[in-house]
Amino acid sequence: MSWTLVLTLSAVAYFFKATGLVVVGGRQLPGIVNRCLDLIPAALVSALIINSTLGGDDGIVVDARAIGVAAAVLLAAKRAPLVVVIMAGAAVTAFARAVGLAA
Repeated sequence: MSWTLVLTLSAVAYFFKATGLVVVGGRQLPGIVNRCLDLIPAALVSALIINSTLGGDDGIVVDARAIGVAAAVLLAAKRAPLVVVIMAGAAVTAFARAVGLAA
């Protein structure tokens, strides 16, 4: 990725943020819009996790990362502390790579 592209995308993102402030101003948005905007961070983080876990050069790749994330999801579903979830996910990923379950 070139610096020209990075700077152009940064300028476009800044433009859209500034436009949103000018258009909305000091007005309150409708309740449905606020509820939708509240859901965006969770959706974005989920998409980034899936993309970095299963994304590959040629498409979907299931490897040790997916095994580690699956273990972390199971522990998170059981309401384990965040530190335990992260450490277990990393440990399971390392173990899967060490024993050759996935590349």
